[in-house]
Amino acid sequence: MSNKSGGFFSFLMKDKIIAKSGFNRWLVPPASIAIHLCIGSVYAWSIFNPALIKELGVVTSSSGDWSLSNVVWIFSVAIVFLGLSAAVAGKWLEKVGPRCVGVAAAFLWGGGFIIGSIGISTHQLWLVYLGYGALGGCGLGLGYVSPVSTLLRWFPDKRGMATGMAIMGFGGGAMIGAPLIAALLKFHAVAPTYLGTEGAVKLITEAGKRFAETASGTVEVIVATAGEAASMAFPGDAGVYIVGTGDTGAAGTFLTLGIVYFIVMIVASFAYRVPAEGWTPEGWTPPEKDFSAESLITHNDVHIDQAMKTPQFWKLWVVLCFNVTAGIGVIGVAKTMMVDIFGSTLPDVATAAFAGTYVLMISVFNMCGRFFWASISDFIGRKNTYHFFFVLGTLLYLSIPYAASQVSADPSTVWLLMFYGATMIIFTMYGGGFATIPAYLADIFGTLHVGGIHGRLLTAWATAGVLGPFAITYLRNMSVNDAITDLVAKIDPAVFQAKFGSAVSQLNELVAAKTVTVSKLMELVPAGTIDPTPSLYNTTMYTMAALLVVAFFANLTIRPVEAKHHVENTHPKG
Repeated sequence: MSNKSGGFFSFLMKDKIIAKSGFNRWLVPPASIAIHLCIGSVYAWSIFNPALIKELGVVTSSSGDWSLSNVVWIFSVAIVFLGLSAAVAGKWLEKVGPRCVGVAAAFLWGGGFIIGSIGISTHQLWLVYLGYGALGGCGLGLGYVSPVSTLLRWFPDKRGMATGMAIMGFGGGAMIGAPLIAALLKFHAVAPTYLGTEGAVKLITEAGKRFAETASGTVEVIVATAGEAASMAFPGDAGVYIVGTGDTGAAGTFLTLGIVYFIVMIVASFAYRVPAEGWTPEGWTPPEKDFSAESLITHNDVHIDQAMKTPQFWKLWVVLCFNVTAGIGVIGVAKTMMVDIFGSTLPDVATAAFAGTYVLMISVFNMCGRFFWASISDFIGRKNTYHFFFVLGTLLYLSIPYAASQVSADPSTVWLLMFYGATMIIFTMYGGGFATIPAYLADIFGTLHVGGIHGRLLTAWATAGVLGPFAITYLRNMSVNDAITDLVAKIDPAVFQAKFGSAVSQLNELVAAKTVTVSKLMELVPAGTIDPTPSLYNTTMYTMAALLVVAFFANLTIRPVEAKHHVENTHPKG
């Protein structure tokens, strides 16, 4: 088949963007970084969580609002479709080139936000899943793979650094996205109607829901604590608010971001160029072959379809999947986790603003880790780099439950600093794992089909996008239910009845309607009762550490690909 492309969209094709002699290869990385900064805002997803779970109640969640489990899975769906679309797009990328793939990514990612905006404004959760999750996720996958093989060909002399540049922007997307999203949420927010203090309003409880009598009839309401009212975009008073009268600003934010990201990604896609066949950097000669049986850097190539038949591919799949699973669940609920662990023990330090800054710093360390570790891997080797990730990462994940338990007994900022430092190092290695894997693949399978092989390996990311959030939400929900049961047992049933308007026997109904929460129960328990909130993530952290141990042994057993899988033996010419 000819590489020449005809038709109206021919200007997008690979043969139309071949660089002319003398082209400066350093003009290509900014385009890939710009696209990755846009799609990397997916890592700021946790900024949306507090708004989406109280879209109707605004001050706090109402009975009709989506739960944290509902909205966390939107992030998971986006990551699943990222992996699936990357697996398909990798081979397509090699044919049509990065500009065409980048333009398609712009339409999907930007359009996904716009459809998600409609879903939020109409309170149709499936539209948010379709827009941001499915279509947006496909945009993530196409945008993610578009620069990888291109930069590997532009920088054969610096493979690790090249992939670090290609993927650095993805880790840094939340660095720009987090403050931008926070500012837009505040800009579009509308405060709900306030009826008065809890004691001044006659409340009725039916089927776990709270209602109030007003001049216009009975309306559903929420009862907000002082802390919940203070955390609104426009801080208010504790008391009773009418459900459905305000706006968290999420719908307007989605719409704005969809338009902005689309424009930036289109401009960046048109800046892509590919090197002419046979091009090499001036003054650079390929290194001599290393005939050592243990050398993982091959001078042969493996076909994309043959690569999946090798044990090396599947061991690397496990390495990437478990490394990502350990980090992605934490990223998805980062802001919520910070508030849960330290919000009650260090309320003056771990404020909502501090938690937002924490998400921003995750992005900074994630981005820096991608460039740092990928560049380091050029010197110490990819295998040793991953060994370091898994040994140190296991110890750091185990340190988080320790810090959480200590801060409950001794509310000191020392434990916050310990948690902060441990998670930041974890996120450098999380990002570094993504940036190092394309160079690892090029070392083992050659550069002929590395873009397509990388795309297929990203199905590990799709799998991790389900495993990580599932583990952290399932284990957290289990811990929350246990904590609520333990706290209720300490409360006088008469006090419980007076507070919530229902008997303890209706506990499950009240919890389902979000009328009973850990924070509300802590107002009723005897003095000296330890708040269980900081320990809600302990089991999850132990599970993540165990996954890294498995990944360590998968990486330990990786060896060079056998000659029978090389292109000359599987796809001979003639």
